[in-house]
Amino acid sequence: MTGYARVEGTHDSGDGAAQWQWSWEVKSVNGKGLDIRFRLPGGFDALEIPARKLIGTKLGRGSLSVSLMLSRQTTSLTVNRELIEQILELQGTLEAEGKIYPSPPRLDSLLSVRGILETEEEPAQDPAQKEALIAALMAGLETVLKPLSDMRGEEGAHLANMLTAHLDTLAGLSKAAKDTADLQPGQQRERMKQQIAEILEQSPPVSEERLGQELALLATKADIREEVDRLDAHVAACRDLVNAGGVIGRKLDFICQELNRESNTICSKAASLALTNIGLELKSTVEQFREQVQNVE
Repeated sequence: MTGYARVEGTHDSGDGAAQWQWSWEVKSVNGKGLDIRFRLPGGFDALEIPARKLIGTKLGRGSLSVSLMLSRQTTSLTVNRELIEQILELQGTLEAEGKIYPSPPRLDSLLSVRGILETEEEPAQDPAQKEALIAALMAGLETVLKPLSDMRGEEGAHLANMLTAHLDTLAGLSKAAKDTADLQPGQQRERMKQQIAEILEQSPPVSEERLGQELALLATKADIREEVDRLDAHVAACRDLVNAGGVIGRKLDFICQELNRESNTICSKAASLALTNIGLELKSTVEQFREQVQNVE
């Protein structure tokens, strides 16, 4: 399931001087299981364990990339007076040597020099403040998971429509296979006669008991009713799962194997070109259905 979400926020450190700015970014692509990769700022690696647990309660499948960007904005500034004195001294020297015209120093020009104004960037060391910050970050992560889940839900609704369309096609092909087999008993009889003749021509001749067994086996091989019934049952089970929703990807993937098995058997039992073509269409539709199932959570 694919999706993207980003949420930004702030957190007051409580010391009256600093404010944290954070942003969570989560990207999700299709995956068989739940694979989460984190990019966390230094000193916040401990967030990964509770964050992984929280995501696990919200999402069941997908490959996720989770990034946290964190910065601390301070309201207290430090003026580097020593650097200002050096600049003023240099200006006086250059004016005395006639290398620049005398001019009064401008405050805005001085403050624009790199290093004149310094801000405190050190993270809070107080355990209580750190705990409050982590709680705010976890709340932000829970917030960003909501639009991500909504986007994945929209994709899921679209996938559900596609899966239902494939199931409708499978149901129609299953009915066509049954109707085609019922309308062609003559071809089945001729095929069985030919196979019986081949058995009778064997040397030494087969016994009556063996002949009966072979006839029963041929009749069973020519009958696709069991395969069609199982195919219909699997299609119905898939419909129930799609309608129920939730984490159904693995269950659907397993049923796809059964659908493919029944389609292969119908192809092998086909006594006519028409039934063979229907079996091939069944196999093709099952494969298309299976490809879409890989995107389902």
